[in-house]
Amino acid sequence: MENEGLSKEQRILRVLRKVLGNIVKDTAPRPGRPNPLQESTIEDIRGLFALIAERERELANEAGMTAKERPYFSDEPQNTHTLKLHRPAKKLN
Repeated sequence: MENEGLSKEQRILRVLRKVLGNIVKDTAPRPGRPNPLQESTIEDIRGLFALIAERERELANEAGMTAKERPYFSDEPQNTHTLKLHRPAKKLN
C-alpha cells in the first residue's frame, strides 16, 4: 500500500492534496467558458497547495529524506550508471 510508513499527518496532507486537486479539475471551465470560481478563491487554493507542499517538505526533512528522493518502479530505467574503476597494474622497472 502506498501509505505504509507514513505518519498520520503525512497521510492527511496526501489526501488533502489529492481531494483539492480533484476539486480543481472538476471545476475547471471548458475553453471559452467563464471560471465558476472567484479570483480570490483561486488564490486561496494556490496558497493552500503551497502550504501543503511546504509542510510535506518539513516532514520529509525531519524524517531525514532529501528533496531528490522520489519513489520509482523497480523496472524503471535509471538515470545513473555505476562504473567500476580498476587501478592500473604497477609497472616493473
